[in-house]
Amino acid sequence: MDPITIHDKKFKISYPEAEIMKRVKAVADRINKDMKDKNPLFLAVLNGSFVFAADLMRLITIPCEISFVKLASYQGTMSTGKIKEVIGINEDISGRTVIILEDIVESGLTMKRMIDSLGTRNPESVHICTLLLKPEKLTVDLNIEYAAMEIPNDFIVGYGLDYNQQGRNLRDIYTLVEE
Repeated sequence: MDPITIHDKKFKISYPEAEIMKRVKAVADRINKDMKDKNPLFLAVLNGSFVFAADLMRLITIPCEISFVKLASYQGTMSTGKIKEVIGINEDISGRTVIILEDIVESGLTMKRMIDSLGTRNPESVHICTLLLKPEKLTVDLNIEYAAMEIPNDFIVGYGLDYNQQGRNLRDIYTLVEE
């Protein structure tokens, strides 16, 4: 397939929708098995995880709930390194099993901040579930139990991920083509 252009950058398909869905189903199957006697609260991190969260939730067969939190740390193709909470958590998570749903974990700073914030609310446990993990970029020690895919340190768009708010609607995941 030909590369696509978003704003001023070219991207090529790296992960087709069928492969993504296969990986999401594998993660859902593991969660259904691991959490069968729980009633987990999924916390989807907006905006990027909404497509992943929707597809994953349709494959979850155990009793569960979902809510959303919005954090911001990106500008263009670079993380700003400064994470600001935009929309917080309204649910009482005391004694609850919480599963954070993220589109991508790179440095891990966003996840660390979320886990620290959630820890003050006395959850029974907090688990991380991400569509994409860039292991080479991790700068903090995290227990990422559920990662649908490990990817190299490339800039990607599609399946909820964006470049300056464009490309989230793409069904496949595209990688930036260096020119």
